[in-house]
Amino acid sequence: MVVDLNAIRAFFSRPADEVMADPEAPAMHQVLLVALETGVIRAAERLEDGTWETNTWVKQAILFGFRRTSLAEMPGPGFPMFDKTAYPPRHFGLEDAVRLVPGGTAVRRGAHIARSVVLMPPAYVNVGAFVDEGTMVDSHALVGSCAQIGKRVHLSAAAQIGGVLEPAGARPVVVEDDAFVGGLVGLFEGIVVRKRAVLASGVVITGSSVIYDLVHGRELRREVPEGAVVVPGSRPASGDYARSQGLQLAAPCIVKYRDDKTDAATALEQALR
Repeated sequence: MVVDLNAIRAFFSRPADEVMADPEAPAMHQVLLVALETGVIRAAERLEDGTWETNTWVKQAILFGFRRTSLAEMPGPGFPMFDKTAYPPRHFGLEDAVRLVPGGTAVRRGAHIARSVVLMPPAYVNVGAFVDEGTMVDSHALVGSCAQIGKRVHLSAAAQIGGVLEPAGARPVVVEDDAFVGGLVGLFEGIVVRKRAVLASGVVITGSSVIYDLVHGRELRREVPEGAVVVPGSRPASGDYARSQGLQLAAPCIVKYRDDKTDAATALEQALR
């Protein structure tokens, strides 16, 4: 299927009532799915200055699919599934060169999974997500709706990459190339993890989290710098009661920046690929 980027953008950038009433909507939805799955369009893109810009019209187009279709039973191995017909499970062939390891992984239609990606069971990748070449999505990991994952990223077991569809202008979570996301890490509310950053197991970062850079003596929000090594930390909770009880609050801390020792500790076994 040939995808005309200008045509699809013009169609879905119109007011919601016009799109919903247009008899061409079902056909254009199929074009949208192909465009998302092939990476022709993305929910967010990196600009030349390094900032990430949300493509609001793409997220709006995805939302139209939910609004326009109804709930239906979908066939599945061993158990029934009930979902909106706009986004059924995606199926792969050998030509896709994706390692979909047996065991229950699901990828929704409208998600881009690049060649050489490894999906360990049971992982889940939602609509609008972009997973680039050479990335491993480990067991019980979630790549939420519209999340953007770069090349050669390792999402370890039970990592949670939060998704966002509404509001349409909200930036999704971004993990750039060569980052290592440890087990049970949670990234939510539009956090950007820059290239080669390492997040140790158990780190949770949201849009309101303060990231304490112990190397440079600064406080950061909404972005993990390139090459930063982040570990779970804590800080005293404020107030007399908190002090009397010895209470602490979670505080992600940058303890170093990536070096050869870190590279060795986070290296992926190429044989597994």
